[in-house]
Amino acid sequence: MRATAACFLLFPATISVTAFAEPPSLLLASNYHAEVDLSRYRMSEKYDGIRALWTGEQLVTRSGHRIAAPEWFTANWPATPLDGELWIGRGKFEQVSSVVRDAIPDGDAWQQVKFMVFDLPSHSGPFAERLAMLAALLSNAQSTHLQRVEQIAVATQAELFARLDQLVSGGAEGLMLHRMDSYYHAQRNDDLLKLKPHQDEEARVVGYLPGKGKYEGMMGALHLMRADGLEFHLGTGFTDEQRRHPPQIGEWVTYTFHGVTARGVPRFARFLRVRHET
Repeated sequence: MRATAACFLLFPATISVTAFAEPPSLLLASNYHAEVDLSRYRMSEKYDGIRALWTGEQLVTRSGHRIAAPEWFTANWPATPLDGELWIGRGKFEQVSSVVRDAIPDGDAWQQVKFMVFDLPSHSGPFAERLAMLAALLSNAQSTHLQRVEQIAVATQAELFARLDQLVSGGAEGLMLHRMDSYYHAQRNDDLLKLKPHQDEEARVVGYLPGKGKYEGMMGALHLMRADGLEFHLGTGFTDEQRRHPPQIGEWVTYTFHGVTARGVPRFARFLRVRHET
C-alpha cells in the first residue's frame, strides 16, 4: 500500500534535527509464545518507562539521544554499561517521559525517578552470570536511584499467567522473561520475551488521511510504516486534540492490536502514544 500525495499534504510538518550518537546496540524483546520452556527463564515486571543505557559515563536513550540527568542522579554509578528503564511508577509513563525529555533537568522531578536495571550489555557471560555481577555492582554503587530488577523463577504457564493477572490488576504493564543461558546480543529473539494483556508494536508516521464528518478539518488516520516496510492506516484511539495536532511525519508511534490479517496487517489496531525518546 502506497500513500497518495493527499495523505502527505494535509498536515505538513517539519522535524527539528538534533545531532546524536549512534543508537546503542540493545537486546530487544519478542512476544511470548506457548512453546517457551519456562524452566530456562526468569520472570520480572515489565516497567512502563523510558528504556535507557548507562554507558559508564552518561545516560542515553535507545536511539542515542543524551539524557540530561542531574549530576547527583548518576553519582557513584559504576563505570560499566547498564541496561534498564527510567521509571517513576505504574501508570506514570507520561510523567517520566516529560522529566527525561527536558533539556534542562528539573531536580525536584528527577528525585522521583529510578533507573531499574536488568542487564549488563558489555558482560560476556550468560544471563545467570550477568545477574550475579549486577547484584554486586549495584550494591557497591550505594545509589538510591539505581535499583536492580527482581528476577524470579516460574514453573508453569498457569503460574505465569496468574502472576501476569496479579501484576496487571495492580497497574503493571506486563511481564518480561530472560533466558538464563543466553548471551547479550543486540537483536530481537527468544532470549528476551514480553508478555502483556495485548500486543503492541511501533511504526513510523509517513502521512495522513483527512478526517470526515465530525473530524472534518482534522486528521482522520495516520499512514504508518513499520520497520519491515509494511504500511497501513491507524484511525482509532486518538483524542480530538491529537487529531487537531497529530504526531509529526517521521515520528514513531506505539499502537496496540490483537492479531494480524493474512497480509500481516495489525487487527483492531489502536493508537497508544508517540515514542518520545526517538
